[in-house]
Amino acid sequence: MIVIYHQNNKIVNVEHGAESLNFSQKDITKTLFEVAVSFPDELLIWCQFDLKSNLNFSAISEIFHHHKILASFNLSEKTFLSDAIGYVEVSPFINIKKEINYPTWQMSGSVGGIYASTLLTFKKLYKTADSFEYFLNSLAKLAMPNGLLCYSEPRLLIGTCNKIKEHKSNFFYLFRFVKQHYKTRWIFLLLLNLFLYERKVAFFPFLLSLFYSKRKFENNLLANIKVQSTKKVLETGTIDVIIPTIGRKQYLYDVLKDLSVQTHLPKNVIIVEQNTNLESVSELDYLTNQSWPFSIKHTFTHQAGACNARNVALSQVKSEWVFLNDDDNRFEPQLISETLKNCVQFGSKVASNSYLKKNEKKIDNNVYQAVFFGSGNSFIASSLLKKVSFGMGFEFGYGEDSDFGMQLRNSGEDVLFFPNPEILHLSAPIGGFRTKPVLAWQNEIIQPKPSPTIMLFNQLHLTKKQINGYKTILFFKFYRVQTIKNPIKYLKNFKKQWKQSLHWANELKNKR
Repeated sequence: MIVIYHQNNKIVNVEHGAESLNFSQKDITKTLFEVAVSFPDELLIWCQFDLKSNLNFSAISEIFHHHKILASFNLSEKTFLSDAIGYVEVSPFINIKKEINYPTWQMSGSVGGIYASTLLTFKKLYKTADSFEYFLNSLAKLAMPNGLLCYSEPRLLIGTCNKIKEHKSNFFYLFRFVKQHYKTRWIFLLLLNLFLYERKVAFFPFLLSLFYSKRKFENNLLANIKVQSTKKVLETGTIDVIIPTIGRKQYLYDVLKDLSVQTHLPKNVIIVEQNTNLESVSELDYLTNQSWPFSIKHTFTHQAGACNARNVALSQVKSEWVFLNDDDNRFEPQLISETLKNCVQFGSKVASNSYLKKNEKKIDNNVYQAVFFGSGNSFIASSLLKKVSFGMGFEFGYGEDSDFGMQLRNSGEDVLFFPNPEILHLSAPIGGFRTKPVLAWQNEIIQPKPSPTIMLFNQLHLTKKQINGYKTILFFKFYRVQTIKNPIKYLKNFKKQWKQSLHWANELKNKR
């Protein structure tokens, strides 16, 4: 391990154990690459000199448990790009929880680290004239979708740290970053949102950003970086499978058949069958009149709703891991064994597998930090179930999967996407006795926009600026498909619908 200490944007010292190394550069980014070239097998740590006594050496091996990790921690309440980046990106990576390990591309120059071999893969792609903070944020933003796992990690520091200088909002860096890392239309939306919600005119940063070109990475850039985590996530290897089902007898049978030939068999398959007909009984006769190589726990209920069904099933999980399955999936015999193998390799307690429909082409072939979470294609370490559940406020709406994923992230766990092995989602037609639920706002004269469950998710997990940015996008998108073409009338109606959505989202909060 090599530690590069810096202060006021200049290198102070470079330490390799008890030895101080000579360096020819004062620039932090240049020195980082210079050291990486000389020591390609080392872990590189950067740290502000006045934080030297707070650097937590004892946690570093746990934090950087494999070679595709970039981690840093920002002591400041403000990020380098400011929270105005929320006007541009509505993802889980913006609203950072500082007290836990949290996935984000928003990096800090205060303290952090990356393996030298990983850093060197990006050497030709960067002009080192960038500020160190800009370099780190740019690197993480572009490398994250290609398999670099990036985190805000408070364990990098211990003790009471000296107060550091707060970042000042720099719209020149912000607009430049947006132009270089997003589609060009976002700089126009950023300019508009800053004026609409903050009454700030950032015309010159906007204008200057037009002269910057977009940055790109090759998709397979990190392919040669090998991963083998030292983090222990598997002991017994036992796994339960949960399946909520309603009216899909044959499809569920096929799922059970796929499970029965797994090379790594589940211990329990937990099925929650729903039928809202109060006089009905279970139609799943094959659960008892056929023999299965696992125990089947079957619950029959007249209460409809996937959130309730999944919560009922999760409460019965006893094994070390759980597979959140669906009643219209198909998969190969190696699904469970290979997914658990992937989790061990990357040290991950949460995984969402590739989930394609028939004839859908896979476009993602990298393991990366997912912005989504799938309730029908995910594997979770059961120890995490004490911290999470499917929010009943999302029942019969949209967003329960995303909310569940955010609960996991907010508990300190990451959600990794594994392109292989794949799960085929048949998207089977609904069962004959399914009924469309009557929503509480269904008969309102002013219909909520967006859906109250989407608004609920936004309120729970997004920043204020992310919500406002989403509001602007929704305004323009909805205008094209609704009947009111007078812009003034449309704006008034849109405000009423937004207010109605807020009202019902607050009502749904009580159901959580």
